Amino acid sequence: MALNAQRVAASEGMASTSRPNVMARMSRRRCVQARAVVAEPAHRVQATSGPIIMNGQVLHSITEARLDVVRNMKGFMQANVVPLLKPVDKCWQPNDLLPQSEDPDFFDKLHQLRSRASSLPDDYLVVFAGDLITEEALPTYMSMLNTLDGVRDETGASDTPWANWTRAWTAEENRHGDVMNKYMYLTGRMNMKAVEVTIQHLIGSGMDPKTENNPYLGFVYTSFQERATKISHGNTARHAMEHGDDTLAKICGLIAADEGRHEIAYSKIIDGVMEHDVDGAILAFADMMRKQIVMPAHLMNDGVHEAQNNRKLFHDFSAVAERTGTYTAFDYADIMDHLVNRWHVADSKVVSGDAAQAQEYLMKLPNRIRKLAERAEGRKKKGMTANFSWIFDREVVLH
Repeated sequence: MALNAQRVAASEGMASTSRPNVMARMSRRRCVQARAVVAEPAHRVQATSGPIIMNGQVLHSITEARLDVVRNMKGFMQANVVPLLKPVDKCWQPNDLLPQSEDPDFFDKLHQLRSRASSLPDDYLVVFAGDLITEEALPTYMSMLNTLDGVRDETGASDTPWANWTRAWTAEENRHGDVMNKYMYLTGRMNMKAVEVTIQHLIGSGMDPKTENNPYLGFVYTSFQERATKISHGNTARHAMEHGDDTLAKICGLIAADEGRHEIAYSKIIDGVMEHDVDGAILAFADMMRKQIVMPAHLMNDGVHEAQNNRKLFHDFSAVAERTGTYTAFDYADIMDHLVNRWHVADSKVVSGDAAQAQEYLMKLPNRIRKLAERAEGRKKKGMTANFSWIFDREVVLH
């Protein structure tokens, strides 16, 4: 996500920070303060009725009634979501898109690949590197899904529709970082060690999407995020074609198509929630929008960028993505609009006053974000640059 999109969303969210946490109010139950204690088993913290607040973070905010909605969706998952996975033998594999190292003409094909990639400009390489790193942090995203109550894979090989989806989704996603990494290695255009260091830092840092172990919140997040990723990869495909690398364009296009299919799957999960709990779904959607959708790689760090540039790496990567039109604050607003329409927010028959307020908030938010984005665009300091380790410390214009 472009950082400006996050900042714009933050500006809008400030107007709502005085309101009580919507999802916490839904529980109508006592909040328990918990502190981590040395040698204290984690399950003892979980034993008290929730939601729980630990180290300033809300945990397990879903009510028992709403958790039952999720538990009872196994049939819905099996019928509507799991079929969106592709059989392995129908999936493309990275090897299909790269020169075959066993072929006699491998070096000729490698020369052609490098010739095509030689036209890719530095700003494209920075954006592609950031997307590659985001995809390679896949272990974090599987871990995040397995924090969600009612849907986690309890054994690591559970045969529930939820667990089967999570593992197979992860397996499909794994191909993305794999092919992107191998392709860039072959081009010789990128400092792969710097990229690898960033990946290791990012996986070690994790992510905090503020989903509170709550599957309602979690699947709103994934619905939004998969669409954002589809947009980003779709634009890198278009830009690669413009720069003369049709093979890289094909790779990015195939990844974007996968992300689009996964977006449909996660959006369908919220469809299923709305069939049984419209108020809960609307409240969850609004809660995530107030807290902002943070991008999965928001904690990326290469160990040198901040010291050299006096800014966070994600800040500068996002600025380049915004300037090149790969992912912008306006895309963020468009995704909100899409989900508002996709989930029929305007026509939803809510019951509670809180849900009615959330519904109104969601309907107005996309245009507010667009207006703030326009103002932010006019305030940008032009000509700022940063040096990126991913491209051998070369300088790139931010905006």
